[in-house]
Amino acid sequence: MIFELIAVFAAGFAGAGVLLLLTRLVPRLPRWLVPIGAGAAMFAVAISGEYGWYERTRGALPEDMVVADAVSERMWWRPWTYVAPMVTRFVAFDRGNLRENRDAEALYMADLYFFGRWRPVQSVQVMVDCVEGRRADPGGGDGGAPVWRDVGPEDPIVRTVCRAA
Repeated sequence: MIFELIAVFAAGFAGAGVLLLLTRLVPRLPRWLVPIGAGAAMFAVAISGEYGWYERTRGALPEDMVVADAVSERMWWRPWTYVAPMVTRFVAFDRGNLRENRDAEALYMADLYFFGRWRPVQSVQVMVDCVEGRRADPGGGDGGAPVWRDVGPEDPIVRTVCRAA
């Protein structure tokens, strides 16, 4: 986060510098363009950082990690997201830690990682039944039976885990 803030300030100085140079070279340009150029450069770098977060994070994942689902959102305080929605969170599945149940066919335990912009990464283990098209969170902490949810075979998590299995 601190590096992004530094990048925004550096872009502001660079934008102001470019427009200051232009106002010196072209005397007919008004000097009030200098702060507008600084603000526009800062705005462009901040938006670029927000949109580039998903690709940078996805590219930094280990080779065994697969993105199961990504959520694009539109936000009123970011009106440009109505033109191009921005990915704010996604779920990654770790293929390297996929475990099959020895007692039941097509029942797998999978590790999921939830990534969100400006949020810490959370990990969850889920059980996926590829035959029935359902999934459950096994770690209730009480030692009881898992609560299955019928989500269907087209659920992004079920589909991704079953393809990897």
